[in-house]
Amino acid sequence: MKKSALQKPGAPSELIDARIMDLDDWRGETLARIRALIKRADPEVVEEVKWRKPSNPGGVPVWYHDGLICTGETYKNHVRLTFAKGASLEDPKSVFNAGLEGNAFRAIVIHEGDEIDEKAFEDLVRSAVALNTSSGPS
Repeated sequence: MKKSALQKPGAPSELIDARIMDLDDWRGETLARIRALIKRADPEVVEEVKWRKPSNPGGVPVWYHDGLICTGETYKNHVRLTFAKGASLEDPKSVFNAGLEGNAFRAIVIHEGDEIDEKAFEDLVRSAVALNTSSGPS
């Protein structure tokens, strides 16, 4: 059995790399793809890992730019991207598919085999950054 890279402390980007490697399935591939889209949409994005605990030693990847953009949670059967201010973002391509009734958060739940509109996703990230920068750091 391989020793998990998650047991090693490191920079947030290294922890996210390790999380992706440890998943070693479609969820890791999806998280890596989403991460690349976020970085392409906002080259100044800051990565962090939050909520590390024994039941989730890899924690949750989180992306910021003058405030929280989104989190990237992985579950057994899906990857969930939760946008902190998603309810305030226009979503003309209906990329959000979860949390639609909330007043703040919106999410994108991706199951194995699901396709994501990369351009529409990048537009959501850019909109989240624009909203964060217009309202100042949070």
